[in-house]
Amino acid sequence: MAKDILVLGIESSCDETAAAVVKNGRQVLSNIISSQIVIHRQYGGVVPEIASRKHIEHILPVIDEALKQSHTTLAEIDAVAVTYGPGLVGALLVGLSAAKALAWAADKPLLGVNHLEGHVFANFVNDASLEPPFLALVVSGGHTALLHVTGYNSFKLLGQTRDDAAGEAFDKIARVMGLPYPGGPEIEKLALQGNPQAISFPRAMLADEPFAFSFSGMKSAVINYLHNEQQKGATVNFADVAASFQEAVTDVLVQKAIYALRQTGLKTIVLAGGVSANKVLQDKLAGAAAQVGAHLVHPTPILCTDNAVMIACRGYFMFQDGERSGWTLNADPALRFQ
Repeated sequence: MAKDILVLGIESSCDETAAAVVKNGRQVLSNIISSQIVIHRQYGGVVPEIASRKHIEHILPVIDEALKQSHTTLAEIDAVAVTYGPGLVGALLVGLSAAKALAWAADKPLLGVNHLEGHVFANFVNDASLEPPFLALVVSGGHTALLHVTGYNSFKLLGQTRDDAAGEAFDKIARVMGLPYPGGPEIEKLALQGNPQAISFPRAMLADEPFAFSFSGMKSAVINYLHNEQQKGATVNFADVAASFQEAVTDVLVQKAIYALRQTGLKTIVLAGGVSANKVLQDKLAGAAAQVGAHLVHPTPILCTDNAVMIACRGYFMFQDGERSGWTLNADPALRFQ
């Protein structure tokens, strides 16, 4: 009988300090997250210096709690997986330094994980039957991309955003509308009261790059609409704006994803990243995928946003493939899909 593999995952790329212990890449033994949302909300977004200081305060208690709740000691851990990019450089360095110290002191392998790949791998925890190949639509605050996952450790980038990511557009529109941070969930909540067909915002389909995305034009169109209405003294129905904007963004995401499914012939698509928690996106993509004979997998809400379970899961498959990171591993805030 094969030995169980326990991976300690550590995540500190933005404003969540997280640690988790995962067994055999799919069984979650603990999932601890210390969020800074309340702290950063008063500033309308993440303040990097504050985030770094809070990570320093919380990193060791969070790791201790993850080990405690999993009834595991550091000696029993087989590898330490940690996010090394992309993200805020100061925040990344806190998690990376802690992971290096623990791995070195306990003589355990160190695994540097690409945060974006981690989001994709959260789906392996949610669906025990999921296996490559499949299509991944990664939709987060900093990235929007279509990925062909050809194996547990092999990926092909089909296309990504030319400018703003979908999540970034959500946050910027929310800020202009006076909604609190983080903006994505607030837009979704407000949109429930609005008419998604009330306002026609542009959809950039990019015929020359069918797998690429662009949301800057759509973001500008919404901002211009709000400014024009306000200058005319008109009463703006913010619920209609939110619903129409959300409809436009999800239309583009779904149409691009379905095109990619048709072109690749894949029968499974996974959602990944913070915006994957959006229920409208989930429902529209599931319905569209079913029409082309494919099915959708998406994480539970707690695994959509930043967490260490996804880092430990990705680390497990790297560990199984013989990958190891050296002690010179450094933070890479601009890391992309390899």
